[in-house]
Amino acid sequence: MNQTLNDTVEAGTYRDLRDKVVLVTGGASGIGLAIARAFAVNDSRVVIVGRDKGRLERAGVEIGGNVNCIRFDLNEIGRLPELVATVRSNVGEIDVLVNNAGINLKKDALEVSVEEFENIIRTNQTAVFELSKEVGKSMVARGSGNVIMISSMASQYGIPKVVAYTASKSAVEGMTRALAVEWSRHGVRVNCIAPGFIRTAMSSTALDNDPERKIRVLSRTPAGRLGEPSDVANAALFLASRKSKYITGVVLPVDGGNSVGF
Repeated sequence: MNQTLNDTVEAGTYRDLRDKVVLVTGGASGIGLAIARAFAVNDSRVVIVGRDKGRLERAGVEIGGNVNCIRFDLNEIGRLPELVATVRSNVGEIDVLVNNAGINLKKDALEVSVEEFENIIRTNQTAVFELSKEVGKSMVARGSGNVIMISSMASQYGIPKVVAYTASKSAVEGMTRALAVEWSRHGVRVNCIAPGFIRTAMSSTALDNDPERKIRVLSRTPAGRLGEPSDVANAALFLASRKSKYITGVVLPVDGGNSVGF
């Protein structure tokens, strides 16, 4: 499936990304894997980070050359400098950081415990900030770099049963704007992609098991279909390249018009 989806990512389109070191968190599956493959196809030196050793190994085989896989739990926030140092030592200075990793919890707001809420915030918000800050130190010092956040359309409008996830992704969008204002003057651009309903193994299973919800999703999506992981990957390539050199601090919906559909 992933091979077919990524066929729409053309090799060599972004020549300025050749040999750039690109760190993709949560890069072993779904949207993260599509993004990692897209950069590898354009000859970047890709590093993917994840917690599942088996997924990482399979992703490494699928991506092929130009990829390094690092097993790491981003919740170990105190060790994030160690992660960045490992990438720097084994591959080189990070040119592009894609903050894709995230977790969700589907539960009525009144039933969400403080511990559950804080766990989502720690992974989706605090770890994203700390990793961005650690990578950003070097980027700002060098006068160049690119940070791409991945938020969600959940931050654009209310979706029931995902209050912690929504809060964390809304914070990521605010963080994007704040960091862009601070870092862009130092040659570091910070942007965000807000995917809509994208066809991954997880989302396909969820929607196929809930036909009524699938009808609602498609009926308010002007494009009339689910997005593909490669749609998000192509947006990431554009935002990381010089083709978008005057774009910073934006939140780009990749949703087939879902956020404006009625």
